[in-house]
Amino acid sequence: MESKCRHLEMTVRIIERMEKNSFLIKGWAMTLVVAITALFANDSEKKFILVIFIPIVVFWFLDAFYLQIEKKYRILYQAICQKKSKEIDFSMDINSLAFDEKDRKEVCFTRCLFSFSEMIFYLPLIISEMIFICYLKII
Repeated sequence: MESKCRHLEMTVRIIERMEKNSFLIKGWAMTLVVAITALFANDSEKKFILVIFIPIVVFWFLDAFYLQIEKKYRILYQAICQKKSKEIDFSMDINSLAFDEKDRKEVCFTRCLFSFSEMIFYLPLIISEMIFICYLKII
């Protein structure tokens, strides 16, 4: 039973790390967007502010990638819970997991990319930048 608890603890630590990475990515995305917006708002060549969409998209994809890994480790956690103590092998390989159809849909990258937690952050960020660009009359 102790080995099962340790294996579950290892998995939880990885899940927490993925959550922390996601939080940090969102923080860096917001910081970078504000910095680039402030930098280019006073520039004579205001059309260069369109560059702002590149880091937003890159951070969005990176965040979705970490969300996908987190979901895979949550499935691994469930698989460990269902194992008997004698079957615990301390494997952390999420690529060798046998996903059923529901789990396969859950860890799909596009589903992670357009998940609620991603859309609630990145969509307003893109919309606010578009409003700002329209306000500056760049387009």
